[in-house]
Amino acid sequence: MLKHPTLDQLHTLSLYGMAKAFADLAAADQTKDIAHADWLALLLDRETSWRRDKRLMARLRAAKLRQQASVEDVDYRAARGLDRALFQKLSEGEWIDAHDNLALVGPSGVGKSWLACAIGQKACRDNRSVLYHRWPKLCEDLALARGDRCGIAVWRRGSRQRGGSGAGPAGRYSACRT
Repeated sequence: MLKHPTLDQLHTLSLYGMAKAFADLAAADQTKDIAHADWLALLLDRETSWRRDKRLMARLRAAKLRQQASVEDVDYRAARGLDRALFQKLSEGEWIDAHDNLALVGPSGVGKSWLACAIGQKACRDNRSVLYHRWPKLCEDLALARGDRCGIAVWRRGSRQRGGSGAGPAGRYSACRT
């Protein structure tokens, strides 16, 4: 079988994950004993994984999260008064589907922005679009847009994402808006 024309066709069809899997499988010696159906299943699985990862990376890049945080890394022992059951329920994202808002309130330095980024990252993994806003910058943008009479456009641009999050002035609170 000719490998290069097959790889060219896969690239022409924008099946980049499948092309990489094909090249990897063709180079491996132990794959010569695999049946054609199994080869096809492996190629399709790699393409599906590649596309899913590509969409996740695009959502995370568009979210503009400032910190690498995940809900699995939350330390509930820290003295910030975080209720484990409530935070786990918030991380499930039902409040986003219900178009509710979330404000994380507390003193400076307790990790509100980090928690907002963790919820935003989890929402991205759950196939939801997110946009991170720091509260002062969002208010400033909306005030400028209101003065320019384009506030509706700014608000709509921010509301295209269904789970925006951000931190407030001097770290007082963080907010997520849907």
